[in-house]
Amino acid sequence: MPLIRAVHFALACLLGGAWALPSAAIAAPERRKVIVDQDAFEGPGLQPILMLLQDPTVEVLGITTVSGDGWAPEETAATLRMLELVGRTDVPVVEGAVFPLVNTRESTRRREALYGPMPYKGAWMDSWPAYNTMKRREPHGPFEVPPLPEGMPRAKARPGSAAEFLLEMSRRYPGQVSVIAMGPLTNLALAQRLDPGFADRLKELVTEGGNFIASDVDGQHDEFAMQTAYAPRMSFNHFFDPEAAHIVFTTKWKRLVLVTGDANEGIFGTRALIDRAAASGRPAARYLAKTAQAGFPLWDEVQAAAWLDPAIVRRGGRMAMDVDLMPGANYGALVTWPAGKGPGLGEQDVDVVYRVDKARVEAMFVDLLGR
Repeated sequence: MPLIRAVHFALACLLGGAWALPSAAIAAPERRKVIVDQDAFEGPGLQPILMLLQDPTVEVLGITTVSGDGWAPEETAATLRMLELVGRTDVPVVEGAVFPLVNTRESTRRREALYGPMPYKGAWMDSWPAYNTMKRREPHGPFEVPPLPEGMPRAKARPGSAAEFLLEMSRRYPGQVSVIAMGPLTNLALAQRLDPGFADRLKELVTEGGNFIASDVDGQHDEFAMQTAYAPRMSFNHFFDPEAAHIVFTTKWKRLVLVTGDANEGIFGTRALIDRAAASGRPAARYLAKTAQAGFPLWDEVQAAAWLDPAIVRRGGRMAMDVDLMPGANYGALVTWPAGKGPGLGEQDVDVVYRVDKARVEAMFVDLLGR
């Protein structure tokens, strides 16, 4: 009898252990689901995507491209190639809007003739100004994909449009998906106009742009955003496609966040920082070493970091916000009011990030890109 009882006890322990494993797995926190909407065609735009891909608490459902800093076809190729080099071809890439909803290169030139030059126009740049010390790829047409220094991708983009993909994921995971929009907002506006229920199905939308407190002309150190020193609410992500930005800021999202240009003030991808992140020699680190150029501000990296760890935010606020669509010098500029005090024309209250912990952003950059 003692032997039988011992056997029963051993079986009970084994069965108990077998049941304990699924129980622990169920208790593990579910990874946060995110779609990255990005205008990345070179290092500074691809590095923040890598930060999100490398975080084990995050599930990147897909990457959607939109014209802005570059043209969407070239951005798609660069993103696909990055995923190949870091071994993440499981993540779908979907090409989005090639052109803004209304704004055009020609109308931008006309605006410059009337109101003065705009130092940075992204994909619409005809040439890089002499004061720009960063090496940039030569401007070209919207459907031209010149040879990439890191090699051309073998993988192909997922069929369909970015707006369709955004809608598909929001329906598959209602209330669970965050979208981090790092460029112009064309894809988001298209998705919302195609399906007015889109915004209500997203968990949150995190956008980027605008300067509110760093308007000291002499203290402006970001050579890519000189206009923000003189017109601090004129932000590239908004004036490239003002109508799309207007649709986004007048749509009722469950949560809408704006990480301002102030937040990355003084936070640069220095050579020392890049070398620290690349030192591990792992795939993402090798990609960084191959493609990074020291000196770029960490615009989108700050946005990614603030979403990954909200504890790094040192100063935030809340305000009602829209975009000026009147023809003139301020076409595309942010218009703001105290939270809840707007004119009632659809403008939404936005959570605004003004300052972050620089040291912690740099530590996250090194940690995530070095994994």
